[in-house]
Amino acid sequence: MSTLALRYTHKYLILAICCLSLLIVSMDATIVNVALPSIGRELHSTISGLQWTIDAYTLVLASLLMLSGSTADRIGRRRTFQLGLTLFGIGSLLCSVAPSVGWLVVFRMIQAVGGSMLNPVAMSIITATFTDRKQRARAVGFWGAVVGVSLGLGPLVGGALTDSIGWRAIFWVNVPIALAAIVLTALFVPESKSPRVRRFDPAGQVLVIFLFASLVGGLIEGPGLGWSSVATISLFAVTLLSLIGLLLYERQRREPLVDVRFFRSVPFSSAVLTAILAFASNGAFLFLVALYLQEVRGLTPFAAGLLTLPPAVAQLICAPLSGRLVASVGTRLPLALSGVALAVGAGLLATITANTPTVFLLCAFGVFGIGLGLVNAPITNTAVSGMPGAQVGSAAAIASTSRQVGVSLGVALAGTLTGVGRVANVGSGFAEATHPVWWTLVGFACVIVALAVIANSAVGQRSIDRIAYLFSEPVTGSGALAASRSHASV
Repeated sequence: MSTLALRYTHKYLILAICCLSLLIVSMDATIVNVALPSIGRELHSTISGLQWTIDAYTLVLASLLMLSGSTADRIGRRRTFQLGLTLFGIGSLLCSVAPSVGWLVVFRMIQAVGGSMLNPVAMSIITATFTDRKQRARAVGFWGAVVGVSLGLGPLVGGALTDSIGWRAIFWVNVPIALAAIVLTALFVPESKSPRVRRFDPAGQVLVIFLFASLVGGLIEGPGLGWSSVATISLFAVTLLSLIGLLLYERQRREPLVDVRFFRSVPFSSAVLTAILAFASNGAFLFLVALYLQEVRGLTPFAAGLLTLPPAVAQLICAPLSGRLVASVGTRLPLALSGVALAVGAGLLATITANTPTVFLLCAFGVFGIGLGLVNAPITNTAVSGMPGAQVGSAAAIASTSRQVGVSLGVALAGTLTGVGRVANVGSGFAEATHPVWWTLVGFACVIVALAVIANSAVGQRSIDRIAYLFSEPVTGSGALAASRSHASV
């Protein structure tokens, strides 16, 4: 084999290694949801405990995405990638032996610390490996296909393992894949660093963690503690103080973790809000459907996984279609279509009962999946609209973080609006109890349609023009760019 052929093969071997990390992280997003009822029964957990099982992971992931990207640029991408794989594997192994839901939540947080170092850093490695534009486009396209496959495999693999072995097996599957990726990375992935990295912002990082954790914590625990209780009010007070502190502090930093100047751009603010609303819808959908299909309909985890395959397939088909629409006609049309599909899907689900025909469910799930598939590409494109090149990475990274925050908020709202947070079993009336959630998601979808119009209006363009002078001095964001590219595909 020629030297050129070996080099070409080596590049795609690196791509395959990076995709192994994407496989376990993306699959973990859906594989855990389908096992939630089994976890709740064995660990005697309340619904709020199951909410924390999901949200502990997404909150830590959201909080550390930008930090992990800049850390990889500073100490080395291969080293950070291997550390992430190690932590994710250890966290998965610990999750599989968790004696209680409290320990499971803690171990999920360890998983998330590792997970924050995987997809963004893997995309940095891919970007550094594929320097040719066409080869890089093919590599990113393959990366996106792996996302779709992993989302579809998650419910099926999770359901099969939970049925045949038990829910603990859904975490075992991550360990050999992580070990293989660690060894292959050491053998074939070269080390790389960024020539210039962003300064670490410890105060901003702490404020972000407090902001996310207190907000989601208040929503999850509020129904049980009482909305007027001292604990609940304190949590929301921490949220408010953290937000104010973040806005004031980050404005003073030369290289802030979160550049608050971005929010003066109407398209950027619209993209962040769209990401939160769309992925809140996704988080609520996955959480509620898993409980409904198994606890109300009495389906096995594998059968429930089969029924949740249509939205995954719809996302796999619509995601690349959305990218083509953005390239040809801009972001308004795909965002508006996404909002309409989400509204129709949620509206259909707002009528479900314990005996709703399966065909109706499949149609509603599929339409909802179309909406989720169409929304990803225009979010990132809208977020970076009008931003100078040096700011694109940071802007897109904040939009990516917003996706994870949205999932956390969606799961929290699902428990709050159904009023089942403190119970262990949802009961036969759970289908009707979900109706307020679905109508809330219809409202979210309507806002997404409105934001699609506003972001692409003359008002939006004028807001970009008004803040252009603020970014006369370039601020690098290579690590954040990697994070955005990774999570934009997820």
